[in-house]
Amino acid sequence: MGYLPTTTIAKTLLEIRKGELILPAIQREYVWRPDQIVRLFDSLMRGYPIGSFLSWKVNPDTVRQFRFYGFMKDFNEHSNRHNPGVDILPGQSAVAVLDGQQRLTSLNIALTGSYASRRKWGRYGDAAAYPARFLYLHAGRPAEHNDDGLVYDFRFLTNEALAAMDPAERIYWFAVRDVFAAEEQFDVFALAQTVGLGNDKTVTKRLSRLWQVLHVDNLINFYQETEQDIERVLDIFIRVNSGGTVLSYSDLLLSVATAQWSDRDAREAVHGLVDRINATEPGFSVSKDLVLKAGLMLSDVNDFSFKVKNFTAENMALLDENWDRIGNSLEIATGLLADFGLSEATLTADSVMIPVAYYVHHRGLSQKYREAPAEASDRLALKRWVLRSLVASGVWGSGLDSLLRDLREGLREQGAFGFPVEELERRMASRGKSLQATPDRIEELLSRPYGSRGTFALLATIFDHVDTRNVHHVDHVYPAALLSKKALRSAGLAEDHISRIESKRDQLPNLQLMEGLLNIAKSDSDPATWAIAHFGEGTALDGYLARNLLPPLPRTADEFEAFFEARRARLSSALGLALGLAAQD
Repeated sequence: MGYLPTTTIAKTLLEIRKGELILPAIQREYVWRPDQIVRLFDSLMRGYPIGSFLSWKVNPDTVRQFRFYGFMKDFNEHSNRHNPGVDILPGQSAVAVLDGQQRLTSLNIALTGSYASRRKWGRYGDAAAYPARFLYLHAGRPAEHNDDGLVYDFRFLTNEALAAMDPAERIYWFAVRDVFAAEEQFDVFALAQTVGLGNDKTVTKRLSRLWQVLHVDNLINFYQETEQDIERVLDIFIRVNSGGTVLSYSDLLLSVATAQWSDRDAREAVHGLVDRINATEPGFSVSKDLVLKAGLMLSDVNDFSFKVKNFTAENMALLDENWDRIGNSLEIATGLLADFGLSEATLTADSVMIPVAYYVHHRGLSQKYREAPAEASDRLALKRWVLRSLVASGVWGSGLDSLLRDLREGLREQGAFGFPVEELERRMASRGKSLQATPDRIEELLSRPYGSRGTFALLATIFDHVDTRNVHHVDHVYPAALLSKKALRSAGLAEDHISRIESKRDQLPNLQLMEGLLNIAKSDSDPATWAIAHFGEGTALDGYLARNLLPPLPRTADEFEAFFEARRARLSSALGLALGLAAQD
């Protein structure tokens, strides 16, 4: 292993474009954010070192044991987050980057491509919410005062943002890719001249400086490993990647699987499954870590923790062999969680998906399970267990692998014909993860606020008659807008009364689950007026009040506290029944 001659950014990117510099499967995917790229370019302009790089000269015999990928050029959070595959002809060697991928990819994106991230307030999944952005340098002035200490004003801008600028300001923004594309340093003066800034010394100096750091300065310093011992290379890789964005063992597992699977590309398979799961309406956000752990557990690998000793060829072969069934089970499990009303916004612990998927896998269930009338009671038992586990304190936190092993044993032994709630709860309780709640815990849950991710699961646990397959919102019974400080003062309430109401306004006793369209129609009228207008004054209104454990509804703000306390008592009793009261320590 030794240092190669230093070289320029331009020559290195040319090697990337020609496929002479590639990425081994053990590399994680691109994870840098635009602000990290901006800091990189600020460092380049200021003459700061950007660190050394590590490559691996891979001989033809070793090449056959790995998959390789090209560098990202046009990154898109929505539709292009995965590196393209690279085929290496038999008998050819390769040079693969072990350390420096994020920096080199950032340079490639900024100088030859684009970065598309979700627009603020943009809707997840909407392609139009992810516009392409290009890196620009303001060549007429330094950066405004900032906490990062940046001197040069680099920004990622959309074409629309640039077009919307005042023309007098817009002419100072130069696309970094245009400076990079200039063949000679003198050509940057032509760029300035085209917008009438050829005589502006500040502009030409900054553009000339940028061209020089890209084409002239030898800033890229590679240290190349030539040993072909894969274990040694993996060890080096983990060590050099221990800083920065931390390399997780799931990254390594995915990389090893990619190298060892024979019939499919593990990286594409795993990322494809993650994408399909997260696209399940109304949207989830599970990680590849969860998918890989679930895959090992569903393959019945004895130890599925992320340890290098578990990444054996035998375990990888099991994962490969079972992958299609594993994927189906995880997709069905995700669909069930969606049927239970859960989503990215309300699922407080993704790990609950793993035992659900194992149950589906163990019984060989299909998507028909989600609708089959004969399975309705089993689905209800599963739903209640999932929701209660999300409401209970600390179930899916520390000791997760030990808990999952116990749950797997319980599902193996008693889950062949139905969901074994009692057996699982017995095993959980033996690990100090009881789903029962103490009176103190119930008091704590009653204070759960509006906007908390766990509030939906809590309300769904209490009101498990609600058909959560329909979209439900967590909504105030007495509208928050009518209990604002301004509204309460207008109603003539005293300040101490206002303070008490404000402290209770967003707590659980003033919250309910309402179907989306009904909630939208509810608007900001007082509860009694709205309920009578919607249900009338007969049995329909009585049914609504009973289903939601509502005492007589208030018409005015000064009636709110009495309503709140009455509903709090009802919810307390319902929680005690739903969770099962445990003895107080």
